[in-house]
Amino acid sequence: MGLSRKEQVFLALLGASGVSGLTALILLLVEATSVLLPTDIKFGIVFDAGSSHTSLFLYQWPANKENGTGVVSQALACQVEGPGISSYTSNPAQAGESLQGCLEEALVLIPEAQHRKTPTFLGATAGMRLLSQKNSSQARDIFAAVTQVLGRSPVDFWGAELLAGQDEGAFGWITVNYGLETLVKYSFTGEWIQPPEETLVGALDMGGASTQITFVPGGPILDKSTQADFRLYGSDYSVYTHSYLCFGRDQILSRLLVGLVQSRPAALLRHPCYLSGYQTTLALAPLYESPCVHTTPPLSLSQNLTVEGTGNPGACVSAIRELFNFSSCQGQEDCAFDGVYQPPLRGQFYVEASYPGQDRWLRDYCASGLYILTLLHEGYGFSEETWPSLEFRKQAGGVDIGWTLGYMLNLTGMIPADAPAQWWAVNHGVWVAKVVFMVLALVAVLGAASVQLFWLQD
Repeated sequence: MGLSRKEQVFLALLGASGVSGLTALILLLVEATSVLLPTDIKFGIVFDAGSSHTSLFLYQWPANKENGTGVVSQALACQVEGPGISSYTSNPAQAGESLQGCLEEALVLIPEAQHRKTPTFLGATAGMRLLSQKNSSQARDIFAAVTQVLGRSPVDFWGAELLAGQDEGAFGWITVNYGLETLVKYSFTGEWIQPPEETLVGALDMGGASTQITFVPGGPILDKSTQADFRLYGSDYSVYTHSYLCFGRDQILSRLLVGLVQSRPAALLRHPCYLSGYQTTLALAPLYESPCVHTTPPLSLSQNLTVEGTGNPGACVSAIRELFNFSSCQGQEDCAFDGVYQPPLRGQFYVEASYPGQDRWLRDYCASGLYILTLLHEGYGFSEETWPSLEFRKQAGGVDIGWTLGYMLNLTGMIPADAPAQWWAVNHGVWVAKVVFMVLALVAVLGAASVQLFWLQD
């Protein structure tokens, strides 16, 4: 005897519900993937208090981190009006007040609810290192002034510190390689990968009061005092780094003038690096105030000095070379100048040699250029063969070259990361199909139940 009409409809609806339910279950189990919800953005502020000027850098990074180091990007670069903070010896309070403008500009970009959570630092470099040598009391007064201003600002101020020359060079190296993605790179497959060590780039910083060189040599670093070690993205790095205080451009130009005065003391000084016919009057005493100058002015000279340019490049180079002690490295293979150990150069180098406001000092263009040439060629040892490895840049990968980003990257390794929330997610089309099949299964079940309960027997 065959099935009745009621039984046929009931079995058909029951089968449809089973197929729809099974399909929805397969879509749920097979297509679901683990994803991380978007994380909050954190911010950090670093003041770079250099010898000739101060700059503020605002950085941002996601609250979750990759291998213990935050993925940091530059959100703002602001140059503070006025000279470097080491110039405010007669009015330390003004050093602190000068920072307000850039700080207010940065706070506009940070959500107000995060102001008090934004770590803020001030790092002072060679200008304050020289002032600390010359007059430690004045240096303490300036640090106290900037600490007072930043301490009462609506940020999480962690302090102002004097950055060691070695740290300045090492953090600058991190900045360059982070910007160029030679430390870590996001691949097209959606994974973080570490490029080969051969792609790492050396960093050369030519500041106003000091110059730094940092790179990964091809062999061991024999002088451990020139070695810096740190860990980034799960990898350990050992770099050679050295900072030459008093060999920055501004100090070289001052020492150059003093050297010319000492060699030919007269009321009229003929300067081979100035354009022929150029003439100016300079105060003599300030030239001898720097700790980089170890002589006293000739007693026969007046307070002011008349300087006249002769435009003699050969004599200019000779005068600049007198400021370097190249003879101390004679006979030594791994030596730069002033008797300082340096392993053989390796790889490509990024050179940061920008001097804000230099348009006012056109007279120094010739001396500045020949100083850079002398330092790179005879000092650091770049030859005709290795010269193409030098690139003069202000930025690397969209971030300003300098120690501040490297400093912030190191800092974010100490800030606990917020654990991102984890959820299950599916493709939108798959989600729609799954809902449809679940609804069909439910309708089929309800239909089968209705047939069983309300369909009268034939």
